[in-house]
Amino acid sequence: MPSKRISLAVVTMSCLSLACNWLTPIIFIGEHQKRIFPEFDKLPQKRVAIVIWTAPATLFDYPHARYELATYLGEKLSYEMEQRDLGTTVVDARDIEDYLQKDLDAQIDPSRVGRKFKTDYVIYIEILEFQVRDPESPLFLKGEIEASVVVHDTREDAPPLTKFDLTTVTSKFPLLGPIMMTSTNSQNVREGLYRTFAEDVARKFYEHNIDL
Repeated sequence: MPSKRISLAVVTMSCLSLACNWLTPIIFIGEHQKRIFPEFDKLPQKRVAIVIWTAPATLFDYPHARYELATYLGEKLSYEMEQRDLGTTVVDARDIEDYLQKDLDAQIDPSRVGRKFKTDYVIYIEILEFQVRDPESPLFLKGEIEASVVVHDTREDAPPLTKFDLTTVTSKFPLLGPIMMTSTNSQNVREGLYRTFAEDVARKFYEHNIDL
């Protein structure tokens, strides 16, 4: 009789262990990831332009910042929408930059960009803060970008001045804090900051999961 009790206990423990092994992945996913829905979900099957405004002081220190940020964001948004088969077309950042250089008024007038490139929407981003160096210690690098994001409806049949204000973006790189400034680190921090910013903004337009 004791041997039967031991066998039954072993079988019971084995079943519980097997059940736990099956449940662990489900519990792990449920507790550590969260589905995030887009703030603005109207870009599928639409033509989109990205316009970035930066302060003259920023362009003085980083003359190509506007174009570089638009390029990183345009490529990220185009890639993610294509992966989801959403059919969004993003106007090439070089074409936008060339136009903004010729028509200075268009830099603050998304409707002009919309008419020029026959878009459905213009994503207008105003850079509120841009830094690569740590303001408290110029010998260290601490990248941060803060920006407002507004989507303008530029379709011909849209009501005038239709726009959608999205939440402000704050992107930081590196996340672990400032690092010593070298030529290599400076380039890596800028690239990492641009990529982080591009992802933070692009995620406003498609469904995705985040780790908790």
